[in-house]
Amino acid sequence: MWELTSYAGLFLIALGAATVLPLQSEFALVALLLQGHYPVSLLLLVATAGNVLGAILNWVLGRYLERLQHKRWFPIKPKQLHRAQAVYHRWGYWSLLMSWAPFIGDPLTIVAGLMREPLWRFTLIVTLAKGARYLLLAAATLGWMPAETVS
Repeated sequence: MWELTSYAGLFLIALGAATVLPLQSEFALVALLLQGHYPVSLLLLVATAGNVLGAILNWVLGRYLERLQHKRWFPIKPKQLHRAQAVYHRWGYWSLLMSWAPFIGDPLTIVAGLMREPLWRFTLIVTLAKGARYLLLAAATLGWMPAETVS
């Protein structure tokens, strides 16, 4: 029973951390890793799934924001938005590799929705970025890295 609660808690914290909520999924993951009671691969899968789902919620929010572009108070005019979307589609999706980063990652995922990033590519890039971050965190926590690499 406690195992299921731990996995659910990690999932929810990781999901919330990918939104505007002030949560840190890294601390929860490290705490569970250090306990040594859980398979590392399952912890990484749960944390990544929760964090990616939170990013997808941000993407959906960005897509919804686009519907408000015709409002007088919307900060970007429709013509400017279409121009920005064209530029973003040429180069912008690579910025999603930074979706794991504190402070800039969450806004990037909202902007990706606003810029009409295809969900399949968004999900692929964000999953790679967020999964790699958790994998590196687990490696550093459990000492998987060679001694020369760890400072």
